[in-house]
Amino acid sequence: FLPMQVTAVPELFLTAVKLSHDGTGARYLHVAREDSNNLFSVQFRTTPMDSSGVPHILEHTVLCGSQKYPCRDPFFKMLNRSLSTFMNAFTASDYTLYPFSTQNPKDFQNLLSVYLDAAFFPCLRQLDFWQEGWRLEHENPTDPQTPLVFKGVVFNEMKGAFVNNERIFAQHLQNKILPDHTYGVISGGDPLCIPDLTWEQLKQFHATHYHPSNSRFFTYGNFPLEQHLKQIHEEALIKFERIESNTDIPKQKLWEKPREHSVTCGLDSFAADPSKQTTVSVSYLLTDITDTFETFTLSLLSSLLVDGPNSPFYKALIESGVGTDFSPDVGFNGSTREAYFSVGLQGIAERDIDTVKQIIARTVDEVIAKGFEEDRIEALLHKIEIQMKHQSTSFGLALTSYIASCWNQDGDPVELLKIADKVSRFRQCLKENPTFLQEKVKTYFKDNPHRLTLSMSPEEDYHDKQAKIEAEKLEKKVNALSEEEKTQIFEKGLELIALQSKPQDISCLPALKVSDIEPKIPFTVLETTLTADEIPVQYCAQPTNGVVYFRAVSSLNTLPEELKPYVPLFCNVITKMGCGALDYREQAQKIELKTGGMSVSPHIIPDDSHLDVYEQGVLFSSLCLERNLPDMMHLWSEIFNNPRFEEEEHFRVLVKKTAQELSNGIPDCGHLYASIRASKNLTPSGELQEMFSGMDQVKLMKRVAEMSDIKPILRKLPRIKKYLLNSDNIRCSVNAAPQQISEASKEVEKFIKGIARSKKERKPVRPHVIEKSSEVKPVGSGMLTGLQITRKLVNDPTFKPCQMKTHFVLPFPVNYVGECIRTVPYTAADYASLRILARLMTAKFLHREIREKGGAYGGGAKLNHNGIFTFYSYRDPNSLATLKTFEKAVEWAKSGEFTQQDIDEAKLAVFAAVDAPIPPSDKGMDNFLYGISDEMKQLHREQLFAVNSDNLVDVSNKYLAVGKSTRGQAVLGPENADITKDPSWVKR
Repeated sequence: FLPMQVTAVPELFLTAVKLSHDGTGARYLHVAREDSNNLFSVQFRTTPMDSSGVPHILEHTVLCGSQKYPCRDPFFKMLNRSLSTFMNAFTASDYTLYPFSTQNPKDFQNLLSVYLDAAFFPCLRQLDFWQEGWRLEHENPTDPQTPLVFKGVVFNEMKGAFVNNERIFAQHLQNKILPDHTYGVISGGDPLCIPDLTWEQLKQFHATHYHPSNSRFFTYGNFPLEQHLKQIHEEALIKFERIESNTDIPKQKLWEKPREHSVTCGLDSFAADPSKQTTVSVSYLLTDITDTFETFTLSLLSSLLVDGPNSPFYKALIESGVGTDFSPDVGFNGSTREAYFSVGLQGIAERDIDTVKQIIARTVDEVIAKGFEEDRIEALLHKIEIQMKHQSTSFGLALTSYIASCWNQDGDPVELLKIADKVSRFRQCLKENPTFLQEKVKTYFKDNPHRLTLSMSPEEDYHDKQAKIEAEKLEKKVNALSEEEKTQIFEKGLELIALQSKPQDISCLPALKVSDIEPKIPFTVLETTLTADEIPVQYCAQPTNGVVYFRAVSSLNTLPEELKPYVPLFCNVITKMGCGALDYREQAQKIELKTGGMSVSPHIIPDDSHLDVYEQGVLFSSLCLERNLPDMMHLWSEIFNNPRFEEEEHFRVLVKKTAQELSNGIPDCGHLYASIRASKNLTPSGELQEMFSGMDQVKLMKRVAEMSDIKPILRKLPRIKKYLLNSDNIRCSVNAAPQQISEASKEVEKFIKGIARSKKERKPVRPHVIEKSSEVKPVGSGMLTGLQITRKLVNDPTFKPCQMKTHFVLPFPVNYVGECIRTVPYTAADYASLRILARLMTAKFLHREIREKGGAYGGGAKLNHNGIFTFYSYRDPNSLATLKTFEKAVEWAKSGEFTQQDIDEAKLAVFAAVDAPIPPSDKGMDNFLYGISDEMKQLHREQLFAVNSDNLVDVSNKYLAVGKSTRGQAVLGPENADITKDPSWVKR
């Protein structure tokens, strides 16, 4: 490797080293930074010319075994043999990226070895291609009489991906605005084209694209660079010669006049107004992303145009009442060789397409005439400053993603990192030419003929039509088969199952040992004081880099039951409706200018020792630069004391936006909705969880968004405010640098003294309140007496858990399945065993049965913090069969057919999660939010280390076996004859 340049970037506390490999021309960037969470990634420029999904299927298949590690699926196996903090692979439109991160040097070498071998020397066996890509197989592979169908992991993943209408729109947008080369196809694969891909084509694509001469290596963190270079050179690059990689992407030929396209999608069953489900947007092709300053300027310009209620497009489009929310992919898109900007609306009536186009054209003219307020530009630059200072634990991953697109087009990745330079150059340009931004708007928007108007409307039978095309394709494939080929397919199907079920020798893979895990955790020093007589404030001094993090929790115990369902809506709008002298626009401006964001969310915390006890409240959180702390605390005081609820029109806008976002989120979070519903009747907090964040909340918001008169809902907000926004039952926390703590405590005290207390003593609505004290002893100080911090928890002594099965019928071609079982709380001795068991079942049984054999995109078991043991599957072609698989998993666990090595691997995987790095902003949060102290964590740690085979079999019998504990089941997915026939299922 030859060093090319070394550049210090002080604003990000890093030094960048650019190198190139002598023999192959492979490019290399190392970012040295005092961060123990080290990252590696390798990326290849992958430019498919059809929608068969070849780069995506290849990304899956290279991870299924390589020359040095020929076992099946080393990638998923390594998840349990490592303490990695991140492991994945991504297929973008024009590159494929393989990143991992870990804090352990030996682990880094192990993972690097596996990743290098997978990328450069994969086996790419035919059966792996069939499992991961697509295959023809009998519906029941052991019965040749059942019909042949398409199966495969990527095939089902992409079918699930295009259930999401936003995804369909965004995909068409890119394909249509950049139609001439690789951006004109679907790199992830179109389910209807995936079955055209052959195994030969896959191998060919690997040979031409996965070569060092077409690669870019990136490493980050505090491990020594020399070691990385030596290993990469010896294990991979030395075996290659330089080739001319012709994967360059030509510039898109510019259009002479604008184009229009319209496409169709599925109906949205949760649309607030079924007659308004059209989306339209206007998009403009911008500049080459390797021009880093122009790109930076245009991305800032895009934010000024569409971000927040003060932006011109928000005022013109969102507040016109024509639609519900911006169209998908709104704003700046910089991941293709030439960036593009898009703006439009979703949730409109088809007849309003022209109206939207007119509004967009008019807004562009207005911006050219008026420009932007100086305050908005300052707020945006402030946002960049706070983003640079905020310490995240996945900084390496953020960097590799940030530079990937530009570097992929041969842009300079180091230039991209010099953000402070760009900011000062941007300020300079504005100073020299005050109409600098308006001129850009004129050039890129007003006078730009390369402009696409895309509209999308739903079709009643969209999914049926897709299914019909798939059926025709299938029929054509099957009819072309000779009898001999049919027999072969049956035999190959049996061979694949045999291979999937065969115990395999994975001793070739490197692994850490349980003894590599630190036995003790370092304790975090916390100091808690009582402010204004009785309000506890937790202070945690951390190297936060000049940022202060404030949080508060306020109890819901006194809130009347009929107001409860509206708490999430209240949380969503309380920081967006204006406060004190500020209307909502001025408030948004102030929040942008003085803070890194202020958010409010419902907070339901199960108790650590009783399943039927929980804390219910609302969490307030915000961050700011230390110089702005007084302003931020003043904003909170105003929100608590004088929130404004008179802007009915703005409230309606927020409601429609929220309902739209919830509906759009179902396809990506289906398994979560299924699990929340399945656990609804298992604990008292389960019901609240469903009300606040389950399908019940989605349906409630749809109803509210449909109301012609929204006043009755608006009138509930000040009533909720009365019970929530006071100092009766609140606690606060601050994370800041040691020298900022005393200043912060003054500001927090001022805030607490300034907010109202209730005039009269309010009784809790549910009389069973348990006061739970935890004594806070300062670590290592001479004081012997600690403070008593009391949290008021709720208990429902009359609660009886009950079984329930729910099927939400949705127009999706895939299912999301959840099954939940009531087990034990965090501090119980069996909790650690169940936690290890969930990991063991996922790795050794469920992954194989649900993903490899069943063809679902994902599935597994997890033990939630609330003592609910959950089985789930994601984008699953099966439903009842998957519930059967969950049952078989329990039988498997009861039989105890696992080895000590299996248990050790499950422990490694659990500890990788337990020991995930915590950023300075979140240290001490488990204690503040959940009441879980470092002592409790250390005890849990020791219990995890101690889990053995007998414990695992014992908890399987005690809790998971049929008839032992109460369980719930839920399925989100298409009509299902078998479920309909079964009276024990409730259809929604």
